[in-house]
Amino acid sequence: MPRRVLIICHFLLICSIALPSRADQATLKPFVPGSYQQLLDSNANKPFMLVIWSITCSSCLKDMALLNKLHKANPNINMIMLATDDVTATDDIQKILAKNELTGLENWLFADENPQKLRYEIDPKWYGEMPRTYFLNKKHEREGISGVLSQKDYETYFKKTLN
Repeated sequence: MPRRVLIICHFLLICSIALPSRADQATLKPFVPGSYQQLLDSNANKPFMLVIWSITCSSCLKDMALLNKLHKANPNINMIMLATDDVTATDDIQKILAKNELTGLENWLFADENPQKLRYEIDPKWYGEMPRTYFLNKKHEREGISGVLSQKDYETYFKKTLN
């Protein structure tokens, strides 16, 4: 298949991800090179939390109920979800987000054939361990934490960086 046709097919696939077909589905934005800067730009002078997860990460999946609880208790906290799975996992991602009532958040999905490049763009010191959470203050100075966080841990980081 000519390269141009492949590029067009890839574009159409990405566009289909970003358009949910049902009201209870999340809009999954394609995370490609440049998307991290787009996140920073769209949240200029605003603190936010970036939660990086995967459908194959059991700790991530266990954390989803707590994230829902935290979001409901702190609706002023801008929580952004990023699944590191590729487009073939879209259905599973949608089910997990719907089950945990996280479809209303800003949701992204890795949509580049080189996930290492995307990880490096987010953080050159991050090697893919998950769950991974970044707390970014208004100046976008960030703190990245790998591993599971307790509710108390989240609340401490909220007070420290997000308020």
